[in-house]
Amino acid sequence: MELIAASQIVRAQNRIVANRPYRRGMARIVLQAAKADSRAAAKLLGTPESPSAVGILAIVGDRGLSGAYNSSVFRATERLAAEHVAAGRTVRLFTVGKKAPPYFRYRGMALERSFVGFNDRPTFANAREVAAVASQPFLSGEMDLLVMVSTRFVSAGSQSVAAQQLLPLPLPETPEEVEEVSGAPKGYISFEPDAEKLLAELTTQAMESEIFSAMLEATAAFFTAQQRAMAAASDNADELIRTLSRIMNRARQDAITTEILEIVGGAEALRHSKGA
Repeated sequence: MELIAASQIVRAQNRIVANRPYRRGMARIVLQAAKADSRAAAKLLGTPESPSAVGILAIVGDRGLSGAYNSSVFRATERLAAEHVAAGRTVRLFTVGKKAPPYFRYRGMALERSFVGFNDRPTFANAREVAAVASQPFLSGEMDLLVMVSTRFVSAGSQSVAAQQLLPLPLPETPEEVEEVSGAPKGYISFEPDAEKLLAELTTQAMESEIFSAMLEATAAFFTAQQRAMAAASDNADELIRTLSRIMNRARQDAITTEILEIVGGAEALRHSKGA
């Protein structure tokens, strides 16, 4: 399992790299459309100050044997849900991954919808399916905020659980973020149809892009965690074999020593009886 996970990490990393241009391009288009129509952007972009209903999308694995990979996302999701409940907000929970439904149902947390079966090699169609279900309450006005909790893949040696706002789409806040998504050729931009209609369409597509990116990173993080866990399991098994072998050798040596002492004692007793 360690070797299989190691082979999957490289493939997952390549998919992350291949997806980055589309993700950046989508973010750039959304930002440009938002600048063209600030009134429409205020409805679909930004951060609500006092949401009354919040959705949480948690992305975990379909399998275990991966150390703290799943449990870290579970704990972060529970903390986030508890914070919103304490603030008097309604929380609606969506999950991706086979390990999520049993965990949350055991803790009495109702699920709106759960998705399983595509964590090892997610496709954009999978992300579109998740986005269609998770965004529907927001688009219909039943939900004010949608947040995604997943494991972000920084490098082979660094992964971290992060909460990311999905809806409304967050606008870049720092100059570095603005520069990253706005690095397009300069010139005049014309929108067809108008920017408001385009933003409504781009919001869903940008959300799909973010979910797909998170699923790709979660897959790479899962295989990295599994490789690390299986390497530790192999090392622990080798150490256990060495420890048990020493114990068994010591017990066998003790048994042999006891038998030798018994033989020597019996021979000595026979010698004394013959002498008498």
